[in-house]
Amino acid sequence: MDMTKKGFAQIRAQIFEALDADAVKTLSKSALSQQLANAVDMLVEKFGLSVSALMRAEYVQSLVDELHGLGPLQSLMDDDTISDIMINGHEKVFIERNGIVEQTNAMFIDEAQLLQIAKRIASRVGRRVDESSPTCDARLEDGSRVNIVIPPIAIDGTSISIRKFKKQSINFSQLVDFGALSPEMAKVLMIAARCRLNILISGGTGSGKTTMLNALSQFISEKERIVTIEDAAELRLLQPHVVRLETRTAGIEGNGQITQRDLVINALRMRPDRIVVGECRGAEAFEMLQAMNTGHDGSMSTLHANTPRDALARVEAMVMMATSSLPLTAIRRSIVSAVDIIIQINRLHDGSRKVMSVAEVVGLEGDNVVLEEIFRFQPSSIQENGKVNGKYVTAGLMHRSVLAEKARFFGLEQQLSEVFKVGELA
Repeated sequence: MDMTKKGFAQIRAQIFEALDADAVKTLSKSALSQQLANAVDMLVEKFGLSVSALMRAEYVQSLVDELHGLGPLQSLMDDDTISDIMINGHEKVFIERNGIVEQTNAMFIDEAQLLQIAKRIASRVGRRVDESSPTCDARLEDGSRVNIVIPPIAIDGTSISIRKFKKQSINFSQLVDFGALSPEMAKVLMIAARCRLNILISGGTGSGKTTMLNALSQFISEKERIVTIEDAAELRLLQPHVVRLETRTAGIEGNGQITQRDLVINALRMRPDRIVVGECRGAEAFEMLQAMNTGHDGSMSTLHANTPRDALARVEAMVMMATSSLPLTAIRRSIVSAVDIIIQINRLHDGSRKVMSVAEVVGLEGDNVVLEEIFRFQPSSIQENGKVNGKYVTAGLMHRSVLAEKARFFGLEQQLSEVFKVGELA
């Protein structure tokens, strides 16, 4: 431990020992800063430390962040360019910025400080994390998602993963500017959302599935009643008639758990026009398919998979979690009649997120699900400066396309046909 860090640890220990927790809660941030500045000055003199005025100000800010915020993490939480924060023990803090992961200079004094902040994060949202319950999933006050794992489960020290909540939803126009999809794809997906097609968004962790779901939701009619179901509320629907439901983990006594499946079953009794599930990951997929097949068209969800065909296999596996009595052929028929469009999003090695494929579920041929790819990203063989370049190509719509059929019904056939006037899109 260097002398600067050692000096701060010494001052912090003295201040925290003398602090009155109840008094701290009543003080404003500015009043607390002033009192801490006085205390730091006094202790620096007492211990005979050589600390510059700038370093003293940093000590005060660190103490304020710890008492009113998340300690060394607070400055990272306040930086809007950072999308993810990952802590692997008290000395290793990583961030993701613009799709690239890098280590920061931020670190905790010791494991005890990190563990204390982890417990505070959990307690603020009514959760707990300790040796008897060493893992915790929670949502911070600002909407950010947090996962905490503490020893003995986390071998190298407390691990915290924070997916920061974006203050503003990204729309299709911004996604086109980022190169995540082409203008023609954006137009087709906008029509798909307006025409009440059932849409699955597939991709890996951090690929942008929730961002795409938020963008699609902006084209849902304001006249529709929407029920959203999430593990941690991230969706920001702008429509006036939205009911937001969130799962609940079991309490200290092991009861009171509310799963996504419970919420989907309950949502069907709430007279929804559309059901939006933040992420399908288990038995709730069975009820979701039932809802899509029984008048709740226009429903949407995300799931983890690498390709559209893998996404269908994942849905099959999740339905089997709910019921083992249904034969595979019946499950596939149910999926084909429920799901209309699969959007595949990947996070590429250069940190960019791209829609790799938009596929339509056409039907069954024998026991196999038939998928028709409407758009796909074709990477270039020449990559400049490690950047993934390429173009979006399309084969157009098939004659039995449900998208074309629904577009006719909703009076959007002309807009749809304009997109497919050319076979290859820049």
